[in-house]
Amino acid sequence: MNKQEKFSIIVAGGSGSRMSSTTPKQFIEIGGKPILMHTLEAFRRYDAQLEIILVLPATEQTFWENLVNEHSFDVPHQIVEGGASRFSSVKNGLGAIPDDSQGLVAIHDGVRPFVSSEMIGRSFDMASKHGNAIAAVALKESIRRTTGESSLHVSRTGYKLIQTPQTFAIAEIKSAFKQEEKENFTDDASVLEANGGQIHLYEGDYRNIKITTPDDLIWAEAFLAQANQ
Repeated sequence: MNKQEKFSIIVAGGSGSRMSSTTPKQFIEIGGKPILMHTLEAFRRYDAQLEIILVLPATEQTFWENLVNEHSFDVPHQIVEGGASRFSSVKNGLGAIPDDSQGLVAIHDGVRPFVSSEMIGRSFDMASKHGNAIAAVALKESIRRTTGESSLHVSRTGYKLIQTPQTFAIAEIKSAFKQEEKENFTDDASVLEANGGQIHLYEGDYRNIKITTPDDLIWAEAFLAQANQ
């Protein structure tokens, strides 16, 4: 069997609103460089031959290019213009992959910089066998379902927290993204599932956090400091 082509789509279209910052969160620095650079480096460490597609809003591309020059950032990547929603941004990223590709694509949040090579590898391995691989971790805390002013305890046993990367056979995920966008498309797995796909989960990593709040930044700096000791 020929080696499958591998792509990654890094989606970086968030704002800094929950950070109380005017700087989009993917460009906030941790460990001396933007979060987004750490994310791209994580995928480069996994495979230097991996084709990386970075989806950015048009209004932020010049800013990113200036950061690349400022930090002498040398991870090769292709920039694709983002859309008005995450769905449309991923769809634009998929459009940069040739339609005749029979390979795999890992779709990842730009503000999850601590994804490990092992986790990325697990996602590609499972997707090569089952057509998709969705990162998930068990809930650690108790949960309740709320209805109006009342609430009801729900067992956490039957629930998972979903992460990225979410990795797919390219032909299947491209087909799924031909659907009209729906409100319940909260991630790429939900898009595939709505198109008839059966979802396959693999073990994520609690360290693979999505940096969205000031508290997350504190954790991220502490993690980097520990890793550099």
